Amino acid sequence: MGGETMAERQQPIIEFDQVSKSFGSLEVLKQLSFSAQSGEKLALIGPSGSGKTTILRILMTLESINNGHIRVDGEELWHMPGKGGLIAADENHLHHMRSKIGMVFQLFNLFPHMTVLKNITAAPMLTQGVTKEQAEIQAMDLLSMVGLADKADAKPAQLSGGQKQRVAIARALALQPKIMLFDEVTSALDPELVEEVLNVMRRLAEETDMTMLLVTHEMQFARDFADRVLFFDGGRIVEQGPPKELFTNPQEDRTRAFLKKIIAAGHAI
Repeated sequence: MGGETMAERQQPIIEFDQVSKSFGSLEVLKQLSFSAQSGEKLALIGPSGSGKTTILRILMTLESINNGHIRVDGEELWHMPGKGGLIAADENHLHHMRSKIGMVFQLFNLFPHMTVLKNITAAPMLTQGVTKEQAEIQAMDLLSMVGLADKADAKPAQLSGGQKQRVAIARALALQPKIMLFDEVTSALDPELVEEVLNVMRRLAEETDMTMLLVTHEMQFARDFADRVLFFDGGRIVEQGPPKELFTNPQEDRTRAFLKKIIAAGHAI
C-alpha cells in the first residue's frame, strides 16, 4: 500500500511531453516538455509571445495541440483510449478533464447581468448538480476568503477591477479544481489594486495544496509565490529553477538579458 502511494506521489499532476503548437506558420510551442508535481506552484515568465499563455489555454482545452501528449492527474488530456491505442479526445472526455482545472483570466470574464453571488454559484449548480443552498453557502465562504462577503448582491459593473478579479478567483475555486491557472491576473489592474489580488493568491498558495501555474510579469510576486520559475523564450524553456537561484544567479544569457530589461523598466525582482 505504502509503495503505491509513493508511486502516485511521484507521478506529476501535469506533464507536457514533446508538445508542439502552431498558429498558421507561427510555431508558439516547440516540442515542449515539462511537468509539475501535485501541490507545486510554478511561475511562467518570459517576453510576450513566448508561449506562456498558450500553455494555460491548452490546459483549459481552449486551444488544441498539433503534436505531443499532455497528461493531467494521470490521464491523457487531448487523447483517450480507443481501439488499438490512443485516439483524439471527444467532447465528453475534454469536459471530464476540464473539471480538474480552474482558470482566472486577465480580464475577469464575469457575467455582467448576474450578481456576484450568482456568478459564483452558476457553474457548480449547472455542472456538478450542487443544490442552490449548498452553492450559496460555499460561495459566501469563498467571498469571505477573498474579502468580499459584503458584495454578494452587487453586479460586476459596481466593482473595482481588483474586486472583479477577486470574484473571478472565487468563481474558479467554487468548482474545487485540483489545478488553478492564473493568466496575468494583475496586468489589467491599476497599480494600487494589484496588491489586494496578490494577497488573495498568497493566501491560496499558503493555505491550499492546489497545484498552481501562474503567468506573470510581477517578478517580485513570482519570487515570493513560486516553488519553481520557468523562463520561456521562443516557445521553449530556456532556464528553470527555484526563484532565489533563477533571479539571483541566472545561468543563461537570455535569462540575464530579460531580467535586466525588467529591472531597467523599474520593476523590483
